[in-house]
Amino acid sequence: MTEEFLPFAKPYMDDATIAEVVACLQSGWLTTGPRVKQFEQLLSEYCNGATALAFSSATAALHVAMLCLDLKPGDEIITTPMTFVATLNTIVQAGGRPVLVDINRYDNNINVELLEAAITPRTKAILPVHFAGLPVDLAPLYALAEKYQLRVIEDAAHAIGAGYDGKKLGNFGDMQIFSFHPNKNMTTGEGGCIITRDEKLAAQAARLRFHGIDRDAFNRFSKTGSQDYDVVAPGFKYNMMDLQAAIGLHQLPKVDEFNIQRMQLAQRYYERLSDCTALQLPVMPVYQHQHAWHLFTPLVQTEKTKLSRNEVMQTLKDQGIGTGYHYRAAHLFSYYQQQFGWQAGDFPEAEYVSERIFSLPLFPTLTTKQQDNVIDKLLKLFT
Repeated sequence: MTEEFLPFAKPYMDDATIAEVVACLQSGWLTTGPRVKQFEQLLSEYCNGATALAFSSATAALHVAMLCLDLKPGDEIITTPMTFVATLNTIVQAGGRPVLVDINRYDNNINVELLEAAITPRTKAILPVHFAGLPVDLAPLYALAEKYQLRVIEDAAHAIGAGYDGKKLGNFGDMQIFSFHPNKNMTTGEGGCIITRDEKLAAQAARLRFHGIDRDAFNRFSKTGSQDYDVVAPGFKYNMMDLQAAIGLHQLPKVDEFNIQRMQLAQRYYERLSDCTALQLPVMPVYQHQHAWHLFTPLVQTEKTKLSRNEVMQTLKDQGIGTGYHYRAAHLFSYYQQQFGWQAGDFPEAEYVSERIFSLPLFPTLTTKQQDNVIDKLLKLFT
């Protein structure tokens, strides 16, 4: 990245964050330790007292969440094709079978009205993805889950700080997984977490997070700890480092402020692009929600312009503006076509979006001058 190139995402780092990272390095304790515990406590408070477990990545957290379902061969998890492929990968890695339900074209979230038809005796859970930070319509989704006695694991990787029906995500439901990747609304470099109010699920996830050992490293190697431990499950190396948490300690208190800045930038995109017929802008649903605005994702209306989505992205890149592709519909990847027999045409709404979607620059330190330059260059493409 150079000064001449504007990325589509950029993490915010202040002097206090840098000082915290330096202090962590100087402390000699870099892996899971007191800063991770402090970060988890902040996450718990942010989610109104739920248990928070920090992980090395959101993918790791989602994998463990899937494993906590104790899936048997043939067990099904319902999710969306419009997501990063980690959502499906972790289902498969946990021994389950992903079942896809098409999206709403206007907001890119799973079409909740189609969910019930996808439920079978083998269905064990619903895995909604809050696309771009917009919460899925959760009330009817949870009503179906209760009706059929299903778990709900929310892939909230895009949605830290988002809200539904007056409450932040993480304040209800079985499990939510947040991501702290550098392009997300807050970051720990890499990292993620599980939020849950189910003590049994929390205990199981905590064991699987670190080799199945019944206590973490800080409790074994600190002055008051004991190195006498037991292994109670064949777990993984998915623990977050203190070095990561040092960043998160200063990001989480600012995430609501970051999201307000993102919302304001998104509103400016709406104001200046609303008359551009070559673009379809995201349409907000009528149910009560608070959008986290992780991404701003217009669709190129290929029927109304001579340019394809890829040509738009490449032209902007040539002019020093970065964009993102979120996402290619997951059922179009060769592994999933070969493994589950999916093919083009199976989920037409997701495919329509997948062929046209791109992400414009959106991050808290994006200036109005930079944003206006993005918009001006974009509009010029269609004139």
